[in-house]
Amino acid sequence: MNIMTDAKNLTATTKPAGGKMRMTPSEAFIETLVAHKVKDVFGIVGSAYMDALDLFPGAGIRLVSVAHEQNAAHMADGYGRVTNRPTVCIAQNGPGITNFVTAVAAAYWAHTPMVVVTPESGSLTAGHGGFQETEQMPIFSKITKWQVHVNSPLRMAELMHRAFTVALHERGPVQVNIPRDYFYGEGDYEILPPLVIERAAGGSNSLEKAAKMLSEAKFPVILSGGGVVMADGAEEVKALAEHLTAPVVNSYLHNDSFPANHPLACGPLGYQGSKAAMRIIARADVVLALGTRLGPFGTLPQHGIDYWPKDARIIQIDADHRMLGLVKKVSLAIQGDAKLAAQELLKRLKARGARKPDKARLVEIQREKEAWIAELANWHSPNKKGQIGPRRALAQLAKALPRNAMVSTDIGNVCSVANSYLRFEQPLSFLAAMSWGNCGYAYPTALGAKVARPDRPAIAYVGDGAWGMSLAEVMTAVKEKIPAVAVVFNNGQWGAEKKNQIDYFESRFVGTNLANPDFSEVARVMGAEAYRVEHEDEVSDALKAALKSGKPSVVEILLTQELGEPFRRDAFRKPRRLLPKYRRFNAKEYR
Repeated sequence: MNIMTDAKNLTATTKPAGGKMRMTPSEAFIETLVAHKVKDVFGIVGSAYMDALDLFPGAGIRLVSVAHEQNAAHMADGYGRVTNRPTVCIAQNGPGITNFVTAVAAAYWAHTPMVVVTPESGSLTAGHGGFQETEQMPIFSKITKWQVHVNSPLRMAELMHRAFTVALHERGPVQVNIPRDYFYGEGDYEILPPLVIERAAGGSNSLEKAAKMLSEAKFPVILSGGGVVMADGAEEVKALAEHLTAPVVNSYLHNDSFPANHPLACGPLGYQGSKAAMRIIARADVVLALGTRLGPFGTLPQHGIDYWPKDARIIQIDADHRMLGLVKKVSLAIQGDAKLAAQELLKRLKARGARKPDKARLVEIQREKEAWIAELANWHSPNKKGQIGPRRALAQLAKALPRNAMVSTDIGNVCSVANSYLRFEQPLSFLAAMSWGNCGYAYPTALGAKVARPDRPAIAYVGDGAWGMSLAEVMTAVKEKIPAVAVVFNNGQWGAEKKNQIDYFESRFVGTNLANPDFSEVARVMGAEAYRVEHEDEVSDALKAALKSGKPSVVEILLTQELGEPFRRDAFRKPRRLLPKYRRFNAKEYR
């Protein structure tokens, strides 16, 4: 094969035997995207893949061109999370690809199906230290489910197809590394349809043991995790919970894994979660953990409550066997799909006989929920013009959220406090940076979600520090006509880190104070709708107006510097200094 064959000499209409067609590697690349129903690709234009890019319009594929490649991968993350389908990001080799890294790591911990296409230096010049050259495979080795280097142009369709299959069924990003000269030439390619792989509920013996444990439990509690959302299993979990009259708590940052308006819903665990959920699960004698790895950050004590039950039997069900028993000691581990496992458990429980609803337990659940709602409503938070208490602002935002809203949250103190207020009635609604916890996540992710689901409102909660990392994408939203809404919490500080300095370092503020511009004015200059909110009474109206506008919008809310408790009390110790010059930086007990 002559890789550099002139395009005018190609014979794309030739149909060799065996289902293959004559085409260029670029055509094989594009046709594989088409076969996997890709309509949008996120990235920045680059010479390394321009031959394939030239074919995007002909294939009905839109390149959503961004301001920074990190945000392209975040957009792909948001798109993949609300569709449950593999999504694609692509960029120029070298610096464009290295800019992906943070966002790909976020997608890895969010279990987002994503194909990360990384064009690289040409095959004949690799290793020469040429322009924009680096080894791109090692960079992603720990934050992808699978990696492949296209070692021949003739394998373009095969390996791209495999990438989509692994991304979907391993639930995470995969990397396809392509030498830039391998987009050129011609060959015989077969374009395959998506591979359908059916999941299972789990081992029959294990499911029978789980059903027995649940049927005999005095106070069973279901912990509904991200695996329930990914499996579209909320209805099955609801039916199982109703049969057992089992309260349901959400795993950390998966508030959409069970409908919040259900009588058995208790809210989320983890940082700034629901006290009702924590008090309820603390009483459990059997916990059914569905589709969750029981991550350490989502089970730490919170609000002064060490809620993880010490003596309960834990049944953990997850599609990935590597997650079973990883963090918490479990009594029974089952590798299975959360939806199918819930169906099978309900079937086996019903075979044991009918059960009457436990009315006393329903009353108990309702009492705990009402107490928590009342506590939130009465949580003291100052409020005056230009200085809105963050909890007041979050409460007003929650009231104004449409029932079908998709909300992404950034990392940071105020955004994390939002975990106490965000309640969802349908899955695929809550997008957070999960265990990766990177700043600058929320806004581009909301943009990607909105591209995927233009029928649903998309709202990003962003702190002012994180907003500095992502505000350039307002230009992208305007250019691409993506009417997502950014809610920017302006309190002039890196709040999460300042809280650590307050609690552990005697309010010595180093690097945590911010000097912000008028973000609403900046947004207007970029072409977006903008609202500057200075009083609690304006919060709901501003969000409603932004959504009604149908345009890219920024709602800037001026907050007090009130902060919630630190993320990790387990991660700090009072400072002790040994050198005399630093003695004044000692904790009081060491002076």
